[in-house]
Amino acid sequence: MNHLLWLAPAVAAFALFLTWCLRRYALARSLIDVPNARSSHSVPTPRGGGVAIVLSFLIALPFLLVGNEITHSFTWALLGAGAAVAVLGFLDDHGHIAARWRLLGHFSAAIWALFWLGGLPAIVLPGMVIDLGWLGHIVAAFYLVWMLNLYNFMDGIDGLASVEAICVCLGACLIYWLNGDQALIWAPLLLSMAVLGFLYWNFPPARIFMGDAGSGFLGVILGVLSLQAAWHSPDLLWVWLILLGVFIVDATFTLIRRLMRGDKVYEAHRSHAYQFASRQVGSHLPVTLSVLVINVFWLLPLALCVVLLGLNGLLGVFIAYVPLVILAVKYKAGELERAT
Repeated sequence: MNHLLWLAPAVAAFALFLTWCLRRYALARSLIDVPNARSSHSVPTPRGGGVAIVLSFLIALPFLLVGNEITHSFTWALLGAGAAVAVLGFLDDHGHIAARWRLLGHFSAAIWALFWLGGLPAIVLPGMVIDLGWLGHIVAAFYLVWMLNLYNFMDGIDGLASVEAICVCLGACLIYWLNGDQALIWAPLLLSMAVLGFLYWNFPPARIFMGDAGSGFLGVILGVLSLQAAWHSPDLLWVWLILLGVFIVDATFTLIRRLMRGDKVYEAHRSHAYQFASRQVGSHLPVTLSVLVINVFWLLPLALCVVLLGLNGLLGVFIAYVPLVILAVKYKAGELERAT
């Protein structure tokens, strides 16, 4: 592992430089997010910077493969699914792609990843282990598609999606290290470094936005990392679900309320809890930093309890999500925007 330590700062530096290049490109090509009634920002801002995350991470994967830090099958799962989602998002950033075609592309990427991963591993529940067989593969496909879409939904204020990815990945790395699972560390570590380089330009007030290429890519890659971890140890799936709790709860709670109201869920809106919260405080930075605090001081300790202290994973998820649901209710997730 030590012979590749140079790779982490190299990925961060490359992402930092590449985001600068993409910002200049976006300004030159007028790829600007202009504020409208459904925006959470007020200043026209270049978009598409998430491509830096995509390229920095994917270019690093062959180094891990050659260094025998990751397997061929895992490499192909990440490369194929990540590149497909990123290209689809890039095209959507530059023009509109109908929701049905985006969804088809998302499921195709999910199926590709699951083919190389081997589908959904057995799930550990209190007192039992459940192998869903072919049904599990279907569940896993919907899980990956939901992960990439919820990440897109949650990328609505400056720095939020970046901070979430860094917290989740570094939290997973810490848990792997403490639990003796060093073989799993490299992929989330390099993903966090790629996002860190981008975050320099995306931290509030953002000088460039991630765009669908970056947010969708992060969502599907985090989903793949969680399933790979579950194949290594079933408890680790619960760890990832806990670490991703802020995004999973806000996005899922909002989606359910909008579905129950009969909204067109594929249309843009500003009814997530984090969006209501940012408008309430009048700034993006306090909300982004609050998510950082929740991740570090609430979700990470609970995830550590699952692995190190034997806390049942399902119970850990329940404990982690209860206050997050309360926050979603408090900040009116899924309500009509006029409710503010």
